[in-house]
Amino acid sequence: MTTHAPRAAQGAQSVTLPVTLDEAVAALAAVPAAVPVAGGTDLMSSVNAGQLRPAALVGLGRINEIRGWQYQDGHALLGAGLTHARMGRPDFAALIPALAAAARAAGSPQIRNAGTLGGNIASAAPAGDSLPVLAALDAVLIIAGPGGTRREILVSHLLAGMEMLAPGELIGYVRVPLLHAPQVFLKATGRTGPGRATASVALVLDPARRGVRCAVGAIAPMPLRPLEAEQWVAGLIDWDGERGLVPEALTAFGEYVAAACVPDHPPAEDGTAQPLPPAVLHLRRTVAALARRALGRALS
Repeated sequence: MTTHAPRAAQGAQSVTLPVTLDEAVAALAAVPAAVPVAGGTDLMSSVNAGQLRPAALVGLGRINEIRGWQYQDGHALLGAGLTHARMGRPDFAALIPALAAAARAAGSPQIRNAGTLGGNIASAAPAGDSLPVLAALDAVLIIAGPGGTRREILVSHLLAGMEMLAPGELIGYVRVPLLHAPQVFLKATGRTGPGRATASVALVLDPARRGVRCAVGAIAPMPLRPLEAEQWVAGLIDWDGERGLVPEALTAFGEYVAAACVPDHPPAEDGTAQPLPPAVLHLRRTVAALARRALGRALS
């Protein structure tokens, strides 16, 4: 953050560097036009492109309380300042494997070293790698507000615009259930190596509830949950046995997910079917393949 702040401050009037979450909230309240910045990976792209000229910056890089995680009643309370590089390490992967896999896939080493979990959520870019994982896990945000207040909203509600951050509020923590079960994150990119996802799938098993949770990212403004496909495949799994499925069931699940997330066009006025364009058909096949592989790996 401190590396990026001077560059962002070229057109800014002030840069504030609080050391606690409540100090950061107070700084935002004092200057309503101020923009919070942590890793700066998205902010600096906008600044360098001339799309944003913040009047003031509130740097979050010195707030130690949001740079780690702690355990809380069967959940992990993740600080919003956790970097992708930190989440990609083995000790974190042992807790939340899918989120660790998404963090390791989040662009170049430079991006992973700077970019943060909270920034990925607040930016809400459709291709954000952590977003489908958080949606599949039904993660909850702990929002810090003026006067030391805290409130909770579902990540999916924020991404869908159902609940928004009020002026002066910050994402402080993300609460994620520890399911102690297989989790998988897969993504397809337009080129080899680290890159922006053209489609991604997060899949987690929840043996305690005998459920399967799946979220598809990058193909819509927010992650999509194919709820009917989740319920259908959960009913096929022998939760008390080996949990394996035949290849035909895995294939059917992938197609079910893809059809739900990349639906057919409505029929024409004369009732004839409208074929999908080749690019959309390719996207549907990609989603189907990712969902099939994710479920197969989770059950293997």
